[in-house]
Amino acid sequence: MPEIRQNLATKEWVIISTERARRPEDFKTTQERKPLPEFSETCPFCPGHEEMTPYETYVIRDRFNQWKVRVIPNKYPAVVPEGTLQFSMDGIRRRVTGVGIAEVIIESAMHNAIIPNMPEQDIEQIIATYRERYIAAEKDSRVKLVMIFKNYGQAAGASVEHPHSQLIAVPVVPFNTRFRIEEAMRYFDETGECVFCKILAEELRCGERIVVETGSFVSFVPYAALSPFHMWIVPRRHMGAFSQISDLEMCDLAKNLKLTLSKLYHGLNNPDYNFMVRSVPVKESDREYYHWYITIMPRLTRQAGFEIGTGMSINTSFPEKDAAFLRGIAVR
Repeated sequence: MPEIRQNLATKEWVIISTERARRPEDFKTTQERKPLPEFSETCPFCPGHEEMTPYETYVIRDRFNQWKVRVIPNKYPAVVPEGTLQFSMDGIRRRVTGVGIAEVIIESAMHNAIIPNMPEQDIEQIIATYRERYIAAEKDSRVKLVMIFKNYGQAAGASVEHPHSQLIAVPVVPFNTRFRIEEAMRYFDETGECVFCKILAEELRCGERIVVETGSFVSFVPYAALSPFHMWIVPRRHMGAFSQISDLEMCDLAKNLKLTLSKLYHGLNNPDYNFMVRSVPVKESDREYYHWYITIMPRLTRQAGFEIGTGMSINTSFPEKDAAFLRGIAVR
């Protein structure tokens, strides 16, 4: 019998399809990725090609003055930093000027670097860059929401092979984000608890959907996972905004992120994925009812008409079995 589960925080309904269910190992990707070199002559993100990219907005260098992480404006931005924020309404036509920030975070000087194979120190530098640029974006008075995300592989929307992630800061709060905030506020008003703290506590108590536990973070497959191997990484400490992460927590997040993505890498043969940092809108960081977290979405299935038409996902894999499979993948 299929189950229809609901995520307590997002109110999203998901059909766990027992009739279509597949074993976790059946989701291993069969794509053949060509081995990438450490350096590419044609890659604009590789060292020595800095003139092929816009100016740096931020950089981390080693003791030899070689860059480790670079941040540059996106050459093809969704929003632009120049201009004033203007709202207009004309009948049904509501518009906002497309001002904001669009940056590319080049995660490594090595063309073939991937997070599962990086030293934790290098991943920590990436996370530190996320925090630095997040805080800088928050200071722009036109910005209402800052989103940090990574597209890995063609199925996830990546157009450049070199390891990178992105930051986009926009002058509006999208419905998807505002709805999550309002649901978290409603739960807090009714119970006096943060719904994300509640979910984390229940997942830890139950244990069957946990993937990786480290000192400050826990990764798990949600009870109502939207798709196979959909995961959250949640900080144990209550924090509304990603900008509130401490230095020690960044070290631990680097460890957790590496272990979690390594399990995907080895368990499912290096699948394409998206991950995103879900945080509160700007100026709402002190809210008791919200809790930032990271979503990881392996691109193993596609949405079809029912999902698009209803906004209701069909998951052909059991979250409990996915988590157990990943826990069984030995990584370091």
